[in-house]
Amino acid sequence: MIGSHPAQTRRPGRLWIQLLRVGLAAARTTPGTRLRFWALMAASAALALTALAFATTTATFDGRTQRDTARGPIVTGSAQQATALWKEAFDSFGTSPHGVIYIEPLTPKSPPPPGLARWPRPGEAFLSSELARAAEDYNSLDRYGHYAGTINPQGLRSPSERIAYVRPAHPPADPTAESWQYITGFGQLFPMNRDVYPHTAVETGGAIAVLMAVPALALLVVATRVGSATRDRRSQLINALGASWAHRAVINVGEAFVPTAAGTLVALVPAALLLATDVRLPVTGYIINTADTRRAWPELVGALTVSLVLTLLLVVILHRVQRSKTATRPSTSTSRLPKWRPALCAVGVLAIAFSQYAPKGPDVAIFLAGTVLMWAMLPSVIAQLSIANGKRIANSGYRKGNPGRLIAGRWTAAHPGVLVRLSVVFIIGIGLISHLQVWNSRLGDGAAAAQRITQRVGDTFYTVHSSTLTSGAVKNFSRDLPDGTHLLVATTHPEGDHPRIDLAGSCPDLKSLRLPCPATAQQVTTNDPRLEELARPYAGNLTVRAVNGDLPVSRISGSLIVTTDEPGHRAEIEKAAYAAHPGINVDTPGETWVIGAQQKNSLNNWLFLFGGTGLALLLMAGLISAAAEFVRVRAGLAPLSVLTGNDQVFRTIALWYLTVPLLIATALATVITNWHSLFFVVSLREGRFSWPVLATAATGFSLAAVAIGLLAAHSAQRAAPFWRPKAD
Repeated sequence: MIGSHPAQTRRPGRLWIQLLRVGLAAARTTPGTRLRFWALMAASAALALTALAFATTTATFDGRTQRDTARGPIVTGSAQQATALWKEAFDSFGTSPHGVIYIEPLTPKSPPPPGLARWPRPGEAFLSSELARAAEDYNSLDRYGHYAGTINPQGLRSPSERIAYVRPAHPPADPTAESWQYITGFGQLFPMNRDVYPHTAVETGGAIAVLMAVPALALLVVATRVGSATRDRRSQLINALGASWAHRAVINVGEAFVPTAAGTLVALVPAALLLATDVRLPVTGYIINTADTRRAWPELVGALTVSLVLTLLLVVILHRVQRSKTATRPSTSTSRLPKWRPALCAVGVLAIAFSQYAPKGPDVAIFLAGTVLMWAMLPSVIAQLSIANGKRIANSGYRKGNPGRLIAGRWTAAHPGVLVRLSVVFIIGIGLISHLQVWNSRLGDGAAAAQRITQRVGDTFYTVHSSTLTSGAVKNFSRDLPDGTHLLVATTHPEGDHPRIDLAGSCPDLKSLRLPCPATAQQVTTNDPRLEELARPYAGNLTVRAVNGDLPVSRISGSLIVTTDEPGHRAEIEKAAYAAHPGINVDTPGETWVIGAQQKNSLNNWLFLFGGTGLALLLMAGLISAAAEFVRVRAGLAPLSVLTGNDQVFRTIALWYLTVPLLIATALATVITNWHSLFFVVSLREGRFSWPVLATAATGFSLAAVAIGLLAAHSAQRAAPFWRPKAD
C-alpha cells in the first residue's frame, strides 16, 4: 500500500521523489504523449501570455500616472510668483486628435517641462515622435512654427502619445484675457491631453480577463484531458493501492511539468522583447514604454511564475477520481457531469435577464457576471442534452439492428466530458464572434455617419474659432491666407424657438458661395452642402449680410469661416491661423463629431486585439480536442471492420457520435447568442445585431462539425487494416 509503505515512515522524501519520477516517466510513455505535450505547452504559453498582459497593463498605467504627475503644471493665481505661462489647446491631423501645449517662460532659470532639454525659442515647437510623423504625412511639420525637435519619452504618457509644446512668436499682451494660466513649475497630476474616450487599468484588465483568460483556461481544460483514458486507469490503480489526493497530485505534476515549463519559457520571448525595446501592439498601434516594463521586471517574472504554478495546480484539480459509495467499480470524472453546472447556467441566464432592473453601475457588472457564467456552463448543459439524445440513438440502433448507431449512442451517453470539450469551442466561438460584431456596431455607427458629413463638405470649407480671438489676430490671419481663399464671420444664435446662424463678409466673398449681398441680414436658402451642414444644428436657418471694410470682430463670438476655390490648401490655412493666434481651432463642419466618433470607434481595435487572440486560442483548443478524439476513435473503432464485415460503420458512428452533437451545440449556441445579443442591444439602446454575421458563424461551425466527423471516420478507416488483437 502506498500510504503504509515502511520506507515512507523512515525516509518520507523518497516516496515523493519516486512518485514524481513515475509522472515524468508516464509523460514519455503514455499513448498520445506527443499530442498532450504540445497541447499543454500551448495552454501554458497562453496562460503565461495572459499573465504577462495583466502585469504589463499594471506597469504601463503606473508609468503613465507617474509621467502625468511629473509634467502636470502647478497653477498659481499670483502673477508675481509665476515662473511661466501655460495654455492647452487641441488640434488634429486627420481624425487623430492631439494636444497642443503653449508655454512662455517668465524667468530665465525656470526649468522646462519634462521631456524638453530646453525651452522652445519664440516661434519654435517640439513635437512627440508620433505627432511629428503624422505632421510629415500631412505636410504640416511647421504648422505651429519652426520644428525644433522631438519630445523625450520621459515627458510623454506613452511613446505613442501625440502632443506638442509650442512657444508663440510673440508673448501674449494680456495673458488673462487670452486664457493663459500662471504656473510655478511642473510636478502635480493635471488632466492634460486626455483621451476623448479614456480606458482605465481596471477596464483593460477586465477585457483581458474575458477575452483572453477565459479562452486560455478553456484551452487548458482541453489540453489536460488529452489522452485521459490511460491516466484515468492509472489513477484508479494507484487509488486502489491506497494513494491519497497528494500522491496523485505529485504524479500529475511530474507528468505535466516539462510541457508546462516549456510553454512558460515560450512566453519569455515577448517578455524579453518588452524589456528590450518599445513594443507597438498590433491592430491598436499603441506603443508600450520599455521603461515601464523594466521598472516592473520583478512583477513580470512573478506573473510568469504564478502562471506556471497556476497551470500545474489546474492540471491537478482537473484530473480527479471520484469514489462511489454504492459501487466497487471506480469511475472517472468523464463518466458523468456534475448536476450543479446546469444550475449555475440557469443562474447566469437569470442574472442577465434581471440586470436591466439593477441600479445603474452594478447592472453592467451583473450582466457581465451572468454572461461569463452562462457561457462557461452552457457546454455542460448541451452535453446533458446529448446524453439523453445518445440514449435514444442507442435504443434506435438496437431496435433496427444498426451497430453504428448503437455504438455511437452508447459512446455519447458514456463520454459527456468529450462533448463538453468539443462543444466549448463551438459555443464560445459563436458567442464571441457575434458579440464582437455588436460592440463594433455600437462604436462604429457614429463614425460612419460623421464620415458621410465630411465627405459632403469636402476640403474647401473651414470653421476657425477661438474664445479669445482679437481684431488684430483676424487681420494678421486674413493677410497670411493663401490666394483663392475667402474669409467670413459666423455668429450663432442657438437660443429661443428659432435658432439661426448669421454670415457676414464682403460681397465678393459672399458671391463665392453664390449668396446675395444684402445690406441688412436676410434669410437665405442654399443647395450648397457645405452651408447646409453649417446650418443643420440651427434648424437650417441661415442669414447673410454684406459688410464693407473690416469684419465685425465684436460680433463674431470667436468664429470665422474660410472657403477656398480649390481643395488642397488646408495646411496653409492652418499655419496662418496658428501663427495669428495661439490656441485657435481649424476644422470642417462635422469634423469634431468625426474625430470623437473615430476615437470611440478606435476602442474596437482593442476588442479585436484581445478578442482575436481569444478566438485563436479557442480554435487551437478545438483543433487539439478534435485531434485527441481522432486518436481515441481510431483506436476504438479499428476492430469494428472485422466484427461488422464493412467499413460503413465508421462513418455512421462518427456522424452520430461527433457531428450530430456538435450540430446540436451549434444550433443551440446560435439561438442563445441571438437572444443574448438582442438583449444586449436593447438594454444599452445602441448598436445593432447582424443576422448575416451570426449566420456566417453558425454556417462555418456547422461545416466544421461535419468535417470533424468525416475526418474521424477517415482516420479510423485507415487504421482498421493495421489492427491486430492484443492481450489487453
